[in-house]
Amino acid sequence: MSKPSPVGTVMIKAARDAGRLLGRDFGEVENLQVSKKGPADFVSNADHRAEEIIYESLTKARPGYGFVMEERGIVEGTDKSNRFIVDPLDGTLNFLHGQPHYAVSIALEREGKLFSGVVYDVAKNEIFWAETGRGAWLDQRKLIVAGRKRLEEAVIATGTPWVGKADSSHRQFANEIAAMTPVCAGIRRYGSAALDLAYVAAGRFDGFWERGLKPWDIAAGIVLVREAGGYVEELDGGDVQTTGSILAANELLMPKLQKQLRRSKSFGAD
Repeated sequence: MSKPSPVGTVMIKAARDAGRLLGRDFGEVENLQVSKKGPADFVSNADHRAEEIIYESLTKARPGYGFVMEERGIVEGTDKSNRFIVDPLDGTLNFLHGQPHYAVSIALEREGKLFSGVVYDVAKNEIFWAETGRGAWLDQRKLIVAGRKRLEEAVIATGTPWVGKADSSHRQFANEIAAMTPVCAGIRRYGSAALDLAYVAAGRFDGFWERGLKPWDIAAGIVLVREAGGYVEELDGGDVQTTGSILAANELLMPKLQKQLRRSKSFGAD
């Protein structure tokens, strides 16, 4: 059994503290103040309060560290080597509709590279954590990605473009679905990229793909998948943290998923 480093312990505590608040708010979701940042992009006062708890907790424990936060934005720190990447509530739409599938996601970037990640599944009270060189863990159980070799046995998670996205994004996704559904055992869309990636690390999903995510959606999950023995690639060969277009799977399924997604580009070409 491994134990998180001191900074990992601090991150887990911050995630749990924020999660307790979210759990209380989830029971009274009809009383939350909700606003729209864009089409189908909602934010509630639960998001803001949870982010404030995380910010205060991490700032107290690691003064000088910088932040990249979904609501607060970029906070420059005096320590230029370390910054936290925070999503206080991944799965806001689920949360606001009373669906118990949402998470707190916290990652630490050190010297420009992702170093550690925590994803807290609040409703199930599951803490997924990983640190470079220490492996990936669900509480105290070591995680390893599923070992399935064949797509016809694999369950793959994804995320859909929402209202307000360009028509081309919806067409591209429709083509990708058309390429993937005939060859996979099942496709799932749960609405939280952080948990999708944590579930890949835990072997609950065999893979995950989605386009146009934000750094706070995927940073912690990337560490989890890699430390669980999985692979993370950018869908079109670029930098995944820049584009947010991500594919995660085990070593054997990765090239097969890449092949199917490449095939989707020829759909409707005529």
